[in-house]
Amino acid sequence: MIYWFTGQPGSGKTVLSVLLKHYLENNYLKNVIHIDGDDLREIFENKDYSKEGRIKNIIFAQQLAQFCHTKGFDVVVSLVSPYKEVRESFKEKMKNNIREIYVHTTDIRGREDFHVKDYEVPTDEFIEVDTTYETPVESIRYITSGVGI
Repeated sequence: MIYWFTGQPGSGKTVLSVLLKHYLENNYLKNVIHIDGDDLREIFENKDYSKEGRIKNIIFAQQLAQFCHTKGFDVVVSLVSPYKEVRESFKEKMKNNIREIYVHTTDIRGREDFHVKDYEVPTDEFIEVDTTYETPVESIRYITSGVGI
């Protein structure tokens, strides 16, 4: 399974994805890989935050996630991935092997310089998590109760 966390920077995607990775490993003894957008940008030195640069990063993460999934890993991805069309085409390609998790908050958490003005909120088949008033543990409990693990 691929668990795709999307949302604005600072919303809690990385924190929740790390918790989900540990949850899957500890409760189901699964082999899990975590792919994080910040890590990908560092590895590939992609500092292009234009629409084209973001799409390039998203598509690379999708290809990497698909590859790892075909090798038997569960994959947890935390990536802003602001463009609905790019996320939806990947969901269609992966059929029932992906869960999209939309993370958002009204809190300002120091990443507002990286906010994406044209972020497109999911509308179809996703789990919504508002981290404004929930602790990460409460949010992960909600996620794990709803993803059909």
